[in-house]
Amino acid sequence: MTKGDLKPKEPHPAALSAIKYVSARISDPLLKEALASCAIENNRMAEICLGTIKRIENGEPVSDRYLLGLAWFLKEMEEKN
Repeated sequence: MTKGDLKPKEPHPAALSAIKYVSARISDPLLKEALASCAIENNRMAEICLGTIKRIENGEPVSDRYLLGLAWFLKEMEEKN
């Protein structure tokens, strides 16, 4: 391992700010409705984001990969609007 590698089970340094960012946005029912509608049509991004939101809301573990992906998705959606 080098200094640039995460240790096993070590969270990404950006994970804390990502969960704060995501948590402030996922309570929007319109977001969940839109994702659910897209997920029904087999939109993979919507399926993954919606699943991640459900795990966060249920207090289940979420990997940095899913969390940071969801944060980036939400950020891109904000910038497009």
